[in-house]
Amino acid sequence: MSPPYGRSMSRDRDFTAVGRALSTPARSTFLNLLMDGTSRPAGELALAAGVSASTASEHLTVLVDAGLVTCRATGRHRYYSLAGQEVATALESLGMLADAAPVSGYRRSRRAEYLAAARFCYDHLAGRLGISLTDAWVHAGWLAGRDELALTDAGAVGLRELGVDVDGAVTARRATTRACLDWTERRPHLAGALGSAVGTRFLDAGWVTRHRSGRGLDVTEAGRELVREAWGINLADAGAA
Repeated sequence: MSPPYGRSMSRDRDFTAVGRALSTPARSTFLNLLMDGTSRPAGELALAAGVSASTASEHLTVLVDAGLVTCRATGRHRYYSLAGQEVATALESLGMLADAAPVSGYRRSRRAEYLAAARFCYDHLAGRLGISLTDAWVHAGWLAGRDELALTDAGAVGLRELGVDVDGAVTARRATTRACLDWTERRPHLAGALGSAVGTRFLDAGWVTRHRSGRGLDVTEAGRELVREAWGINLADAGAA
């Protein structure tokens, strides 16, 4: 379709709207919390950012208008989530360029450690847990490559035995595997449809649980035993929670 008469579309991208949407600490806090793929009520986001409900509503409207966040109404409550995997990927990449937020106090320090140790990056495992699993599966021949990961036949067999929905991941409309550069560790972890299926399996099996505050994950004793016995991963050394 041709552009309207007298106008032409540049191939350059206008980043200013997105830049403005990211320009306040409260909005940064909201996006950090939503990067685990959850939907959260406005009140919870306001509390985490230390702003009033009315101020949070104004900030969330900016994020929705910029296409970074979506809003779903359930009764009298509104729940907010990232607008999709593409947004999560872009924010994770920006995290490589952004300075770390200052941490003060024991609680926030522990929360930062949880994030670095084990977390969800939208729908797949990240942090030292995600990287350790990716490294182990490359070493075992389940994944091929490093910057561009690919599932091998051996990996398909092994992950099926683990209970991962490999067939669903392979037939999904999105890429089966993708190497996502971890912003805390500066190394890749497994993403894509297969990474999502692995994350779902770890949650459903009770090998990890969502931490009650923020994006961090708790690795359960069963999860620790699994990764230690199956792949020689010592999560105490890896610093997992």
